[in-house]
Amino acid sequence: MSLLSVQSHGFLWCLFLLVTCIIIVHGIKLAMIGYRTIGKKLPPEPPKAPEKTPEPVYYLVERKKKRAKAEYAAPKKISFQ
Repeated sequence: MSLLSVQSHGFLWCLFLLVTCIIIVHGIKLAMIGYRTIGKKLPPEPPKAPEKTPEPVYYLVERKKKRAKAEYAAPKKISFQ
């Protein structure tokens, strides 16, 4: 039973060290990002232009026209030689 206890303690210590290292690494990265942004100033926002109301849109629609009836000429005679 004591061997299993030693293994579980080792696993818990390994897990604790892993979590601690992950927290330290991410903390250092976030601190570096924060340090780089301290000296930077954001550009001033340009004044907003007043919103213009959109002009109405008019659709041009042609009226349907009746198709004129086709007037056909008298048929011509075709001769083959």
